[in-house]
Amino acid sequence: MIFTRYHAPQDLRSLPIQPTDCLLLRFDQRCRSRFSAITTTKQAKVHVLLARGVVIQNGAFLTNESGDCVEVIAADEKLYRVTAENPHALLRAAYHLGNRHVRLEIRPEYLQLEPDNVLRDMLERLGGVRVELVEAMFDPEIGAYGGGHHHGHDETFQEDYAAAQAVFHAHHGPS
Repeated sequence: MIFTRYHAPQDLRSLPIQPTDCLLLRFDQRCRSRFSAITTTKQAKVHVLLARGVVIQNGAFLTNESGDCVEVIAADEKLYRVTAENPHALLRAAYHLGNRHVRLEIRPEYLQLEPDNVLRDMLERLGGVRVELVEAMFDPEIGAYGGGHHHGHDETFQEDYAAAQAVFHAHHGPS
């Protein structure tokens, strides 16, 4: 199945179709707009070919011209959860992590980020915060300008190009 349409969770009320399957994805998978050979809960292989810059949200639907629909569920993954003795300590931690352009989930009670020993050491040196390893869904801020800044030479270009070619050839046949 090839999915080319993205429906954010806030737009689902107007969608006349319901999902028949689920696709479990970590955040690093949800921030790619092109990938293939991911298996759904019903063991179906899918190809996803969305507009560049789309970050797939937990609870979003992916659809195609054939009427197929899958719901995307954010998978639990290993994360650092940062809690603090007081709001000021948590704000300081968020400030220092932001200065390092770290993917960061911000909640009133905690921060979550991908594990990195250097960042853990920095946070512990700040004082007033606790860092623990947890398994949880990761839903970081995607930035004020949307999905991020991409170039044709970014780290996923070769993989994205290969996936796009595979989907094209599967749909239109070899050139």
